[in-house]
Amino acid sequence: MPRLWLDYCQFLMDQGRVTHTRRTFDRALRALPITQHSRIWPLYLRFLRSHPLPETAVRGYRRFLKLSPESAEEYIEYLKSSDRLDEAAQRLATVVNDERFVSKAGKSNYQLWHELCDLISQNPDKVQSLNVDAIIRGGLTRFTDQLGKLWCSLADYYIRSGHFEKARDVYEEAIRTVMTVRDFTQVFDSYAQFEESMIAAKMETASELGREEEDDVDLELRLARFEQLISRRPLLLNSVLLRQNPHHVHEWHKRVALHQGRPREIINTYTEAVQTVDPFKATGKPHTLWVAFAKFYEDNGQLDDARVILEKATKVNFKQVDDLASVWCQCGELELRHENYDQALRLLRKATALPARRAEYFDSSEPVQNRVYKSLKVWSMLADLEESLGTFQSTKAVYDRILDLRIATPQIVINYAMFLEEHKYFEESFKAYERGISLFKWPNVSDIWSTYLTKFIARYGGRKLERARDLFEQALDGCPPKYAKTLYLLYAQLEEEWGLARHAMAVYDRATRAVEPAQQYDMFNIYIKRAAEIYGVTHTRSIYQKAIEVLCDEHAREMCLRFADMECKLGEIDRARAIYSFCSQICDPRTTGAFWQTWKDFEVRHGNEDTIREMLRIRRSVQATYNTQVNFMASQMLKVSGSATGTVSDLAPGQSGMDDMKLLEQRAEQLAAEAERDQPSRAQNKILFVRSDASREELAELTQQVNPEEIQLGEDEDEDEMDLEPNEVRLEQQSVPAAVFGSLKDD
Repeated sequence: MPRLWLDYCQFLMDQGRVTHTRRTFDRALRALPITQHSRIWPLYLRFLRSHPLPETAVRGYRRFLKLSPESAEEYIEYLKSSDRLDEAAQRLATVVNDERFVSKAGKSNYQLWHELCDLISQNPDKVQSLNVDAIIRGGLTRFTDQLGKLWCSLADYYIRSGHFEKARDVYEEAIRTVMTVRDFTQVFDSYAQFEESMIAAKMETASELGREEEDDVDLELRLARFEQLISRRPLLLNSVLLRQNPHHVHEWHKRVALHQGRPREIINTYTEAVQTVDPFKATGKPHTLWVAFAKFYEDNGQLDDARVILEKATKVNFKQVDDLASVWCQCGELELRHENYDQALRLLRKATALPARRAEYFDSSEPVQNRVYKSLKVWSMLADLEESLGTFQSTKAVYDRILDLRIATPQIVINYAMFLEEHKYFEESFKAYERGISLFKWPNVSDIWSTYLTKFIARYGGRKLERARDLFEQALDGCPPKYAKTLYLLYAQLEEEWGLARHAMAVYDRATRAVEPAQQYDMFNIYIKRAAEIYGVTHTRSIYQKAIEVLCDEHAREMCLRFADMECKLGEIDRARAIYSFCSQICDPRTTGAFWQTWKDFEVRHGNEDTIREMLRIRRSVQATYNTQVNFMASQMLKVSGSATGTVSDLAPGQSGMDDMKLLEQRAEQLAAEAERDQPSRAQNKILFVRSDASREELAELTQQVNPEEIQLGEDEDEDEMDLEPNEVRLEQQSVPAAVFGSLKDD
């Protein structure tokens, strides 16, 4: 029974008899079956660890591992604690190489490997049975994401072993092979710290033993080595980035900049760059390397070498046609900078010559050398050079060739036409505009049409009016509303200056329908102004009416005010009143107070009691109409109360039990009271804004006021009116139905 053996062994452990206890444990293991050994071994191992007998414990652990090999970590920890590091390293190496091993502590294979590296690198004098260099280099191939740490462990092993030159070689090898900035930073910082410690140790030794000439030379050598390491850091970091992506053009340019002042290194770097970078894998523009290489030779006065570099660049199979076109342009600019104008023209003509096998510009299956003849960049530079250095015929041929290849832009077309115009070939320039118009559609053709029409009018004026009209109609056909305003104004100006006024008015009328809604208001303003200047103010009535129908409420309201003001100036008071009445339907009294104030001032100047009452009635009616829109009222109440967030109930925090609809009604009553307070006082204006409670004396006093625009009627009043006293006015009074006021009426 294992229970008896356990109690017996525990009894012997308490007595402290080591040998007798060990032998008893051995007897128990021999006596019990193998299935019950797992109950004996924990107590046995605790007994072995409790006494400073490492040899006995090691032998016991070796026996235990045959039964339970998964407990190797426990044995390794004991070996570390007992300073038997060589065997610990061997056991740990065995565990790391066993792919089926599962750590009881949950450690990964990399964590075990990391422990092994730390163990063997930090204790080189105690670990003799393992090849440390081979083990760590094997880890470099397995764990590529932790190269910096492993390289530092290997170098640390040689440093602790006293092989400083070997450690330096390891650091240099690491710096030349790491692929990430993180690994480089770890290795470089460790390398710099190693060099600093070497210098400090040398200085301390020299100060203790006294300086000798050899020591000074050695110290200066170490200082120079350390300074060189620090100065090499940007270049080494750049090398790391280029190892990550050798086709990174910008990093090659940075590498050249790091070699500033060393021509041989710069040439070698450029040579390596143009040989390494694959144009189809490049990050950036690979042609800039060739151009910068040639520019370096040019700056140093070696023009022939620069020409050779650019000539080689024109034969490189770039990925984009634009890269090759840029190289050809640089060839031309190189010759221009040194005043070789004829050579520059020859180079660009050679670049734009038709290849033996033509290809489309975007056909990536063909090499760029067969597609560069359609590059607009090269053609544009050739056209500029022909204008400056060539003849009229050669320049015209270049522009015609650009149009034939259908690679022109609107700016090229305009430049061509301007060039012809400068040489007095006006009809040819107009033909160039026509060819450009046939190449493009809206909106790209907008600038061509604007320039074409402006030049045509400036050239012919009214001599070819019908042709100009045809051009405008052709331009306006299919013109988007965004670009229509400019053309219509130009068309109308043509008709005003050289054509008929009614044609100009017709153009303005079309423009108000063709432009964007945001531009209609401005267009109507121009239309009204021109119509008033040409035909007079009365002709603008129909325009105002149309504008009011078409425009949005805000602009229509402003148009109504201007229309009414015009009618008022013309003496058409009834027309103006009708306009105000019509406009009032889109004017909420709470948000458009300026309109109602304007109408009130108008009635004060030109109206009477009845018209004022009618205006007030309309105002109440409109306000009641808007009051039925609960959502609108809620938004207005939120705005007035200053509560940007919340519900209607938030407007009355002390009345949380009230219904939201009741709150809306109370607010409507407040608005009505405010509107009534806004009415002018009787004392100031002597105008009654009342329904049925005005006194006859006040009304009679109102009638005594002299209205300068009042029409004098004859003496044909009714007899009933003749019997009244001079200062009295008879008014019929009747109750107004409550439905008129809605929720505005007080209780």
